[in-house]
Amino acid sequence: MVTSLSQLKSNRNNQFEKLTSELNKLSNNAPQNENDDNRFWKPEVDKAGNGYAIIRFLPAPSGEDIPFVRVWDHGFQGPGGWYIEKSLTTLNEKDPVSEYNTVLWNSGIESNKDLVRKQKRRLSYYSNVYIVKDPSNPANDGKVFLYKYGKKIFDKLNEAMNPEFSDETALNPFDLWEGANFKLKIRQVEGYRNYDKSEFDKPSPLTEDDDELEKIWKSEHLLQKFLDRSNFKTYDELKSRLDRAVNAGRANVTKNIEEEAAAPIIKSAPAVSAPWQDNDDELDDNLSFFKKLATSDE
Repeated sequence: MVTSLSQLKSNRNNQFEKLTSELNKLSNNAPQNENDDNRFWKPEVDKAGNGYAIIRFLPAPSGEDIPFVRVWDHGFQGPGGWYIEKSLTTLNEKDPVSEYNTVLWNSGIESNKDLVRKQKRRLSYYSNVYIVKDPSNPANDGKVFLYKYGKKIFDKLNEAMNPEFSDETALNPFDLWEGANFKLKIRQVEGYRNYDKSEFDKPSPLTEDDDELEKIWKSEHLLQKFLDRSNFKTYDELKSRLDRAVNAGRANVTKNIEEEAAAPIIKSAPAVSAPWQDNDDELDDNLSFFKKLATSDE
């Protein structure tokens, strides 16, 4: 566990190996609403859906080993209302939606499979970033924020650390000295946000001033808190919410989940454009509105 800047600098190679191992492990095993949390940075887009910013991914904060955490969640609308909750599979625990989806999928009924696709898990990552340039909000330049991103951007990080071709040099994008700025380029493609043109610049120190580097590093936010058990509802609480969302007042739908899967599928509510169905799994600003709808009767 790194607790000083000099230790962070001297242990960079070991940290890179540990991080690469963690990335490969995730690839093989493929708390507060951030919309209201000023610790989070979110890129803005214009009316055409295009956006641009330059950011720098930062190393793990003091006292932690990995510079990102990942969180699974579900967000969908059933006949009984919205279900927007973190998945207990994040903590390697049983989750009622995952169990329900497994039974539906294994039923072999195509309409059940369509429902599973609607209710599938969504994967998000959290990291600390330094804002090099934010043209839409210049006041953010030079500040440290939390950044929530999806699989497409995570793949860019993974590709930098595990280059495909032998003539490419592996890059640790989270390194303060030998990392690289990330040019975030957002386009609107077929109605979805697209990040394919985003790319890393050439490796360079974030700054040559070690005192400034230490200030930036010490400004980071803890990441492991997002995995604290207190940020997740219990299995029974989630099961009750699932019953309400998919059941619309009938008998407990998950009490005998096998019978429910074999029964005629419940017709879902009219199709609604859901904010979490972006190609990159990024949340839309409307999520906070939907979350209020989902919890307004509590």
